[in-house]
Amino acid sequence: MNGGDFNWSCFKSQQAAEFAVKAFLWGVGKPKYGHAVSKLIKEIDNAPEDVVKACMRLDKFYTAPRYADMWSEGAPYEYYSKEEAEEAIYYASKVMGFVEDGWRSLKEGLRRERGG
Repeated sequence: MNGGDFNWSCFKSQQAAEFAVKAFLWGVGKPKYGHAVSKLIKEIDNAPEDVVKACMRLDKFYTAPRYADMWSEGAPYEYYSKEEAEEAIYYASKVMGFVEDGWRSLKEGLRRERGG
């Protein structure tokens, strides 16, 4: 983002959230495929509404920022702003924080189960 690649920042934010959610699902034995983070996150039972909405917003940054033929004129970089890149990074951080908290919770549960 700092280099002005706002469309790429939006896309990579979506990718970061997608991979975090997929890693969690694979880690808990519920492997899923696909790129729609808003669909993947619903496989996690306790996903709060704000995280689901963050995923929905990030899904809009999956295709259009990457492909020149998504727009009738111009290139993808001409359609994205610094504010959108910041928004995408914020939402990706929100999703990844939720996943990290989920891992922490599972780890604590295992520790208690083992008496440690």
